[in-house]
Amino acid sequence: MTNPLPLGSTIGILGGGQLGRMLSVAASRLGLRCHIFEPGADPPAGHVAYEVTTAGYDDTDAIAAFAQSVDVITYEFENVPADALDALESLTPIRPARNALATSQDRLVEKQFIADLGLSVAPFAVVDDLESLEAAIQIIGPHGIIKTRRFGYDGKGQVRISEGSDLAGALEQITSAPAILEGLVAFDREISVIAARSTSGAIACFDPGQNVHVDGILSTTTVPALVSDDVRSRAIDAAQRILEALDYVGVLGVELFVAGDDILVNEIAPRVHNSGHWTQNGCVVDQFEQHIRAVAGWPLGSPERHSDVVMTNLIGAEIDTVAQLSNESGLGIHVYGKADTKPGRKMGHINRVVS
Repeated sequence: MTNPLPLGSTIGILGGGQLGRMLSVAASRLGLRCHIFEPGADPPAGHVAYEVTTAGYDDTDAIAAFAQSVDVITYEFENVPADALDALESLTPIRPARNALATSQDRLVEKQFIADLGLSVAPFAVVDDLESLEAAIQIIGPHGIIKTRRFGYDGKGQVRISEGSDLAGALEQITSAPAILEGLVAFDREISVIAARSTSGAIACFDPGQNVHVDGILSTTTVPALVSDDVRSRAIDAAQRILEALDYVGVLGVELFVAGDDILVNEIAPRVHNSGHWTQNGCVVDQFEQHIRAVAGWPLGSPERHSDVVMTNLIGAEIDTVAQLSNESGLGIHVYGKADTKPGRKMGHINRVVS
């Protein structure tokens, strides 16, 4: 058990986007400060954080100064450069630990890790070039999704193929980056479990949410998910097994497919997760406070849900509807403070409390 950070301590956050913003708000409620490290100017998290360092991850002096100014370091995105982590880790504890990042940064490593735990995943095979893609199709079949092993999110770095597809062209679309071919899964619904583990090893899991994606981007999460008690229990068990195998500290998002009575783990995210935003208006302790509690060495809060909620992302110009939405009762509005509105960009979200 790590000694809990006292009030007034500072948590360093790598990344200054909306997740860093909401983590900073949660920390401030607990009497803790957040220091953001972000290469881009005027990040959303900077509007609410105690301090911001604007520097690149290759700026060794800035990295060292940042690490020495905080009591613990966490992150809001997975693709933190290894060299920066090397420098940070030598000075200040990082939570979750780097093995979680290494696992989630590479889809092949992630799939193998999950399968080695005895959990089901979609069929997959390595794709390094046209020859290996053709070999993968012989194993997986002609219908699947080519996914880059690294850096893909919100549908990026993915190409769907079927019988007769231009395979060379598909590889060009992902710039011939190392990839996997993942077989298509005929699932009934997608769910996710937002789970947390403390420095003492205690685990708390929020209720599974049911997700709907549009154009590869999460559109809605509805809680409770329309699944049986058995599926709910096994989904939570899968998240717990992943947390323990990684010796994880913090909040983890686990996405799963439900196909009849079967569940398959799709992917993991070693951070607070978009599909957990419903907790802000459905629970006393939301996923952001839970993560802060965990990395600060505090006891976890109760994940109990007091309300049914539908979370809807506000994508691109949908953010312009906030003024009208504010007339609706039972609605929680969360705006990210991003300077530029772009198609496909998450600008905010709303939580409709439905009971």
